[in-house]
Amino acid sequence: MSTAALRLEVSQRDLALKAPFRISGMTFNSTPTVLATLRRGKARGRGEAAGVFYTGDSAPKAAATLENLARDLPAGLDRDSLQHILPPGGARNALDCALWELESEERRTPVWSLAGLGSPRKLLTTITLPAQTAPQMAGAARAYAFARALKVKLTGDVDEDIERVRAIRAARPDVWLGVDANQGYRPDTLAAIVPVLVDSKVALLEQPFRRGHEADLDGLKLPLPVAADESCLDLRELEQLPGRFAVVNIKLDKCGGLTEGLKIAHRAPELGLKVMVGNMIGTSVSVGPGFVLGQLCDVVDLDGPIFITEDPPPTVSYEDGYLSCPPPVWGGGQGPS
Repeated sequence: MSTAALRLEVSQRDLALKAPFRISGMTFNSTPTVLATLRRGKARGRGEAAGVFYTGDSAPKAAATLENLARDLPAGLDRDSLQHILPPGGARNALDCALWELESEERRTPVWSLAGLGSPRKLLTTITLPAQTAPQMAGAARAYAFARALKVKLTGDVDEDIERVRAIRAARPDVWLGVDANQGYRPDTLAAIVPVLVDSKVALLEQPFRRGHEADLDGLKLPLPVAADESCLDLRELEQLPGRFAVVNIKLDKCGGLTEGLKIAHRAPELGLKVMVGNMIGTSVSVGPGFVLGQLCDVVDLDGPIFITEDPPPTVSYEDGYLSCPPPVWGGGQGPS
């Protein structure tokens, strides 16, 4: 490892979307992101974050945190000490992932190996359908002809959501299908749509109720597995899920990086939970760490770059429904050039 000083560079970028991205209660036209770049000698490490909008976290807020830290980087900064310096969120995610890639370059060892994992395999990933009219979403489902798995954004409007699910299943009878309510339902409205989800062979229901209303799941005998997204931000909150959820959706922007994401992925099966990895919209740099984490996951939802107008090369690839992350994209351990 180089004895040169560690330097942190922080930059921001507003990623333009190909089309508006609508979920329950929100529509996005662009995605602000922050990029943390660590340099030591000739080695470089990068991490990208978008923050978590529903917690008040944001890319500009993360950038401000990182810029303050960059003025006086703690001596001996590493992944372990970072967990005590910054709380979970976008800032820690960006810096944690940058530390992983920096070590990968310095040791000429890929991140997956540093994490104690075997050689990575390509990952079957869902492709998300933002909320639109039923005909529009059916058309989008057909347009993603390469997809083997689709995730449908619901809005909480029961009648419209029923039309959406039925239209998409009719358009793509061949795919694995999940739905994401993004906190848009209540127990009574959920009861109205569940029979349609079952009839349409929906395999996963993500985050039906608002964060803080997890007790609404108590006593419900739902005939399909429920995943926690907004209801589980980090490792500490994971312990509250058994008995209410069957799956946890890990997002590195929520938990604060690959270091904690891996801890969640190892702990969740011990609690009887399956593991899902998701992402905020971003470039391929943000997908790289998720791809490593995805090697431990039962469900993968890493489609963020598909929705932006420009993804700087080198990029991940989506072919025949599978995600691949070539070593030059992130964390490949190729060493300084």
